[in-house]
Amino acid sequence: MNNTSHHDERIAKMIFASVYPHYVAKVEKKGRTKSELHQVIEWLTGYNDVKIQALIEEKVTFEKFFQNATLHPNAHLITGVICGYRIEEIENTLTQQVRYLDKLVDELAKGKAIEKILRS
Repeated sequence: MNNTSHHDERIAKMIFASVYPHYVAKVEKKGRTKSELHQVIEWLTGYNDVKIQALIEEKVTFEKFFQNATLHPNAHLITGVICGYRIEEIENTLTQQVRYLDKLVDELAKGKAIEKILRS
């Protein structure tokens, strides 16, 4: 896979609010809820429902989204392949964090138990 600085820059400049509806649609299509999605986002970032909504309204980039997040200490336990990339091998910290979120959303949509998704 092509893991260039251009790719990392593109991810950094993506607006969270533009991706969020896709996360919601993906999990709801598979019978999960927006509330469960928020639970997963809060576990990873520390952002509660009010903060998530504020970040959507502010149209923050993923760079700012993760810059202000308090990443869960067990986030490093999120491993595997997402979008063709092995998460634990991604060198750019921000790109890795975005892929953490993508992987959690993917696991939620695939019906994995919340307890396992949250790596408790």
